[in-house]
Amino acid sequence: MARNIEIKARVDSLDAIEPLAAALSGQEPASIAQDDTFFACANGRLKLRDFADGTGELIFYRRNDETGPKESFYVISRTDAPDTLREALTLAHGVIGRVRKQRLLFMAGRTRIHLDRVEGLGDFLELEVVLREGETPDAGMEEARSLMAALGVEPEHLLSGAYLDLLARKP
Repeated sequence: MARNIEIKARVDSLDAIEPLAAALSGQEPASIAQDDTFFACANGRLKLRDFADGTGELIFYRRNDETGPKESFYVISRTDAPDTLREALTLAHGVIGRVRKQRLLFMAGRTRIHLDRVEGLGDFLELEVVLREGETPDAGMEEARSLMAALGVEPEHLLSGAYLDLLARKP
């Protein structure tokens, strides 16, 4: 199973962080509209990510819901039929929520820097440091902390859980 080290942080302004992320990346970002449907899953999280071009990804992942850098295990299966896959998974497992977001994706070495505008929640930064086979999480955690500092992310901005959890807590 693939692994990465992740952080999620609430940010005041994506416009303020974007030039910092661009400087770390040195490349143009990809702009991606994502519509994630989450399904009941006893052993982690299962979501179907639907893209504007009609493709999708079924993503299973498992991680501790804690603030700060944390290890995540995941499997991604691409699909050209997200609508029928969503229907089958809805019938089999039931939908527990949906998250829609606009994402700017920057690559900084092996790290994915996500600048997310989440419908109904606001603006967020995510880092995903992809670990190599057999690599200990410590190196990825150190890399995440270094990027957090470069992007001006303070520990009090860090969040646990997923966007789905934040939406569920909204009054």
